[in-house]
Formats: sequence, structure tokens, C-alpha cells
Amino acid sequence: MGDKLYPLALLLIFVAVFAAMEGFYLWWNSTRGPEKRRIEKRLRMLATGGNGEPAEMSVLKRRLNSNGPALERLMAAIPRLSRIDDFLLQCGTDWTLANFLLYTGSFAALGFFGTLLASRPLELALMLALAAGTLPTAYLIRRRQQRLKRFESLLPEALDLIGRSLRAGHALPSALQMAGNEMPDPLGAEFRQTFNEINFGNSAQDALQNLARRVPSTDLGFFVIAVLIQRESGGDLSEILANISSIIRERLKLFGKVQALSAEGRFSGVVLMMLPFGTAIMLYLMDPEFMSLLWTDPTGVAFLKGGLVFMMVGAFWMSRIVRIRV
Repeated sequence: MGDKLYPLALLLIFVAVFAAMEGFYLWWNSTRGPEKRRIEKRLRMLATGGNGEPAEMSVLKRRLNSNGPALERLMAAIPRLSRIDDFLLQCGTDWTLANFLLYTGSFAALGFFGTLLASRPLELALMLALAAGTLPTAYLIRRRQQRLKRFESLLPEALDLIGRSLRAGHALPSALQMAGNEMPDPLGAEFRQTFNEINFGNSAQDALQNLARRVPSTDLGFFVIAVLIQRESGGDLSEILANISSIIRERLKLFGKVQALSAEGRFSGVVLMMLPFGTAIMLYLMDPEFMSLLWTDPTGVAFLKGGLVFMMVGAFWMSRIVRIRV
């Protein structure tokens, strides 16, 4: 069977490598190409009158169709595609949807055919292909979590800065611009983009709602709702922002205490998940023939599958136990 699959594996590996090279070219062209430089120059002229800092290109960027009309028509036929694109925006990455799908498919193909070339069973190749295909998603999820955590830690200070700017007589767009210029990324970049959207003609309500969509944070939602209500009903916005900032600080302090109290449970879960794999590796190094029964004998394969299923169930329940929402 291996001799029959060898030419097919070589062909598909070639396709995967070609797709990876094409993805790299698309990424380079969308981030370093002449079209991007031309648009940035035009946005700079619109935003600053010919001098100053470049405007945020993503204000006018069309993400879903950035790689060509044919790809645009293909993606438009897929339902709920905007949710994946929203997820990419929340990660703070410059990946387009086409890049994400290309990376996922390339990793899955390399895992599948690399396993077949190593003369491993087809079932193992499928499992490794699935695992390799989830690597881009896992990377984005991790990046999204880190970005949100960093954003929420900077938000109280940004709200205090906006409140001080309002008390000094600045309008809300100017206060957002000051917060975007003074605060580090990712908060600074998001507030600068919000100011640029208002500066380019969007209403403050639409710009703030876009901000809340890009950053799915509960604390930021409090800020957006407070601003929108204040614009409709009036009131002292600086005082409202000061109260929200105080609430967010107390919430972050409580969250830190909860994380410290649940650290033992989370560490125990990691140890229990890694212990079977570490024990299996040690036994295999000591007696390979004894451990090989797990994947050569039918009874061993059944025990192995059952053990993996129970481990996944246990990992799910342990994660639910130690996850405490604040």
C-alpha cells in the first residue's frame, strides 16, 4: 500500500508547498506591496493634509475580498464567513480569511502526507493531520487571549486619561486621539483607529460599536454603553468614566485573587494530563516491546482509544471546575 501511495503523496506535498509559497506571496503583497503603500499614502494625505503620522490602513480595508474578485465571490457563497473574519480582527493579526484557510490546509496536508511517507498507518495520519490543522487556530486563540488581557489591563488608565481630557475641555474624539497616542498597543492602536473612523466621517456611535466588535471585552462594553447613553441623555461623562475605571480596577484585583486561589487546581490538571504521556515514554524507553502492544494488539488499541476519550472528558471537566468567572 505504501508503494501505491508514494506518487500521490509526492504530488500532494508539492501542492502543499506550492500553496504555502502562494500564501507567503499573498501575505507579502498585502502588507509590503505597492498597492498597500499607495493606499497608506492616500490615507495619510486625507488624515493629516500631507504630513504627520500615517493613518490606520484598516479603517478602509476590505478584508474579506483583499485577495481578488474570484476569491471574493467564492467566500461570499460561504455562510457566516464574517464570524471568522471578526475572530481574525479580534486577534489583532493582519491575516485575511484566505491566509487563515491556506495555513490551516497546508499544515493539515503536511501532517497527513508526512506521516504517510514515514510508513505510518492511515488512521495515525488522519489524527496528525487534524492536530496539525488546528495549530493556526490554537495560535490565534492564544494571541487573542493575550491581546484581550493586555487591553483590559490598560483600559482603566485610558479611561482616566479620557476623563481628564474631557474635564480640560476637549471633545470626545480629541480625548480618544490623546488616549490612542499616549497609551501603548493594543489599546492605543484600537483607540487611534476609532478616532480615524470618526475623522473620516463615521458617526461616533458607529465607531464605538466597531471598537466593541473588534475587542470583545466586557469592561470595554461598559465604556461604550456609558458613552452612547450619555450622548443621548446627557450627564457628566468624566465622572461616569471615573466610576467605570474604579470598577474595572476592583474587578481586575478580584480576578487576580481568584487566579491565585485556583492556581493549584490548574497545575494539578496539567500534571494529570501530562502524567500518562510521560509514563508511556519512560516505559517505551525501558521496554519498547512491552509498550508496542498498545498499538499492535487489538485489545491494546481499544484500551488506548478508551483512555484518550476519558482523558479528554476529564480535561474538559477540570477546566470547567477551575474556570471561575469574575
